[in-house]
Amino acid sequence: MGTAPDIAPAGIASRVNRPDQPPATFEESRRRIERAAKFMPGGVSSNFRIGMVPHPLVFERAEGPYLFDADGNRLVDYYLGMGPMILGHNSAPVRRAVEQQLERGFLYGGQSGLEEEAAELFCAMVPCAEKLRFCSSGSEAVQAALRIARAATGRRTVIKFEGHYHGWFDSILVSVAPQADVAGDRAHPTPIPGSTGQDPTAWGSVEVLPWNDLPLLEARLAVGDVAAVIMEPAMCNAGAIFPKPGYLEGARAACTAAGTVLIFDEVITGFRVAPGGAQQVFGVTPDLATFAKAVASGFPVAAVAGRAELLDVFTRGAVHGGTYNSQPVAMAATVASLRALADGSAIASIAPHGTRLMQGIASALKAAGITASVTGFPQIFHVAFGLSEPAQEWRDLLRMDKARYIRFCGALLTRRVRALERGAWFLSTTHDSLAIDETLAAVAEAARDVA
Repeated sequence: MGTAPDIAPAGIASRVNRPDQPPATFEESRRRIERAAKFMPGGVSSNFRIGMVPHPLVFERAEGPYLFDADGNRLVDYYLGMGPMILGHNSAPVRRAVEQQLERGFLYGGQSGLEEEAAELFCAMVPCAEKLRFCSSGSEAVQAALRIARAATGRRTVIKFEGHYHGWFDSILVSVAPQADVAGDRAHPTPIPGSTGQDPTAWGSVEVLPWNDLPLLEARLAVGDVAAVIMEPAMCNAGAIFPKPGYLEGARAACTAAGTVLIFDEVITGFRVAPGGAQQVFGVTPDLATFAKAVASGFPVAAVAGRAELLDVFTRGAVHGGTYNSQPVAMAATVASLRALADGSAIASIAPHGTRLMQGIASALKAAGITASVTGFPQIFHVAFGLSEPAQEWRDLLRMDKARYIRFCGALLTRRVRALERGAWFLSTTHDSLAIDETLAAVAEAARDVA
């Protein structure tokens, strides 16, 4: 098994940004993005990269907790590829495994021994995983899970929750970030599409509820017509909100009683907060769960996992395909990543650094007179400007001061610390004391700037 000391690349700790350096600038990135925009909308291949401040950045390489951009800046990185890089950038064990597979072939149009090994490791780690199917993205894994649930139950209706994100496809991009003036009554939210161009018939059987309200969920499930309930077991995409005591247990019991498939979206929490994900942390086992991000250290791998009889519907008429699913090079990365994470020591090694960073950010913001809530896991937490108490559901997050937080991220970036504008902070096994020291110094200065 890999351990945290084996995972950290040698030599990165000596590369320290000097306190007397001038503010970082990003003009070369700006020029390159402007050129790229002639061929790609916005100069990028994902809408989630458009809103970065001061503009999307172009990177030359990455190592450990650091990114090196086109302007020559070395940035302490808390994006971590939007979450996948739990072992840090350019992890040596993963790189070696990938290099070995590159000698053997890229794509077979068939099975590989690595796929079987990855599946066995995965099922040994995740409580719900009796069987699984590999996919290429979290969005795809969610679609597979919904198809399984509808095929197995013969029902159509799916319940999701305000503020929870389950991919960008038409059938589930609903009420991800609804505003109060259009979201309707809290107990009966109006489903709000998340994009122009969505086919309303695709999400016509999706119903929306507020999260963390067990009586409302129990009452709806008692009708007996719901195929699936899908949720993030801890709400990490929009804000780090934990389930209320008894909520997951109650949802589990209500789904069982109603014959409804309970799906946990662990695309963010899977292999990050524990080897078995949030379901291991909270002790509640869903029928199905979706995974991506940390499973393969930056390679495009995802999975839907769960009870064997549910996964086996793929052998009885339900269709799931994908040319690149379980591609051998990506499976090599998966095996190496899961081996490094399996015993939990690597994930646990993040906790003291993440806890120190959370506490340090909270203290610096308080000292600057900024009201904020810092909540979540040490491995993935959220900073919400404008909230004096941790949020309990999506509508609490509507009180956040997003504009001020984005200015804060901009102030951090000029000090060579890169934080996600939506408030999430991802940590890796390579974020050591030196990286945290550097980050907290930048946080204190940035907080004074925006105060």
